Amino acid sequence: MSSADEISKMFQTESEKLKNLITLADSKSDLSLHDIVETYYQVMNVSSMATMLVQEFNENEHKSLLDEITEIQNLISKKFNSQIHPRILTNLSNSIQETTKNLQSQSQGEKSKEEIENESADFEELRKQMSTKEFVEQYDKGLSQ
Repeated sequence: MSSADEISKMFQTESEKLKNLITLADSKSDLSLHDIVETYYQVMNVSSMATMLVQEFNENEHKSLLDEITEIQNLISKKFNSQIHPRILTNLSNSIQETTKNLQSQSQGEKSKEEIENESADFEELRKQMSTKEFVEQYDKGLSQ
């Protein structure tokens, strides 16, 4: 098997994984933070591979691979960047607002051990949401450059 064949197989495998993640993201209105990070990582991974491969291979010898690259780039651009990404960013912002509001509304007086543990878990969830939102916003900044 040639190097080009191996690279093509690797790109196909990673692209298939990305297609599955995009399908999941498109079908669920509220993704877990883990799913969000995994999806963005895969988008960036496949985008980087595509950019590298387009520079490496010529159209005459590797037309089918370059066609696959164009197809996945269109999926990222038209489906992920235009539809899914803005929805994820909006959902994260709303979730952060809701968690912050809940934390602010909790009583300030004496608290039981259970209440303190719950509040601590809420703060940890807020921290994770904010960190994920920052990651998503970095992706967003890359889109506008």
